[in-house]
This record gives sequence, structure tokens and C-alpha cells, in this order.
Amino acid sequence: MRLYLSSYRFGDRVDLLLAMVGQGARVGVIANALDAIPPQSRADYAHNVYDPIAALHAHGFDACALDLRDHFGKSAALEAELSSLDLVWATGGNAFLLRRAMRQSGFDELIGRFLAADRLAYGGESAGAVVACPNLKGIELMDDPSQLAAGYDAGIIWEGLDLLPFHLVPHYDSAHPETEAAEKVTFFMLDQAMAYRTMRDGDVLIRDAAGIRAYER
Repeated sequence: MRLYLSSYRFGDRVDLLLAMVGQGARVGVIANALDAIPPQSRADYAHNVYDPIAALHAHGFDACALDLRDHFGKSAALEAELSSLDLVWATGGNAFLLRRAMRQSGFDELIGRFLAADRLAYGGESAGAVVACPNLKGIELMDDPSQLAAGYDAGIIWEGLDLLPFHLVPHYDSAHPETEAAEKVTFFMLDQAMAYRTMRDGDVLIRDAAGIRAYER
């Protein structure tokens, strides 16, 4: 299993991501955590502020969009698309919306098989990192569990992908709008005796054959 998780964007160790998947790796960018935002606003942000696909290209990756909405109820087609990739990268946004997209497309079942067979690496930032954890308990203090977009089921999915044996709290002690919410999440997890690790923006957590290790800014 190969995981590269960060609190914000790609963190400060893109070199480790390159080492994990290789220069020119084919990357599918999953931005469904942002689906509640109007398309024009998303396009303006990507053009004027930050576009993860453009950023991946700048780092030497071969990146394209992987919209899980195109595969709702069509997991076989998604499996074929995943087979052509070396890495999937899940962006930040609303973790509960992203989790719904992963369930409705069948991604949550497929990714486990691909990772177990080492056919693919999983990367994600913020919401994309959070969904890799055992569950989303406490994240409701940071993200609205009821946030929906067209085509999404209303039910809240609390189960995570369970790719880590503990929870992650992104944006902790960082210059980020959600840093106060992150502190509330840590108090909740501490009170509930949940195993967790905080991540400051810039931090990276990796899981591979050598184990789990954190790289702090």
C-alpha cells in the first residue's frame, strides 16, 4: 500500500511523492469534495488562484481530472479508468461530499483492491486525507455533513476508507481558515479516546512497505 497524505495542497515534500510514483506518473485528480461550489466559481479559482492539475504538471506529473460523478453506478468503467493511472489525488473540500462520491461510484471498494495489489498509489490533501482514516467522526466540527450537490445521495457516510489505523486532523496550528475548527476536532477526538495525529499545513504523512512515517514542516 502506498499513501501520500498532506494537510494542504501537496505539502512540503513533493520529492517524496515523485519518488513514490515516478516522474511522468499518470495522475487522476478527484475534486468531488468541491462539487457544492458553483462551476464558474471553481473555474475562476483554478484560473486565478490554484489549479491542482496545473500544479501537478509543473512538478512533472501527467495529470487529468477524474470526476467520480461520471461513474456513479458505473464501477466497471471506473475500474478501467483506474487501471490506466499510477496515482489518484483527492483534493480538499467537504470530506462528507467526497465520501459520498466515493461510495456512489464504487471507488471505495476499488481503491482497497488496487492498493492491496500495489497497482496504484493514493494521495490526498485535507478532505482527501481525512477520508483515508477509519471514519469521519469529529470531522462534522470542520465540514458540514449535510452538504449536497446535484446527483448525490442524502445519507451521511461516516465510515472512512480505513487505510490508516488512526485519524488525521488537517490544518492544525496553521495559517488556515479552518485551524480553529481543527483544534475543536482534536478536543473531540481526545475526549472520545480516538487515536489521531494532527497535521500542520506543509506536513506530509506517508505509508508504504516501510511503514508509516510523518514529515513535519
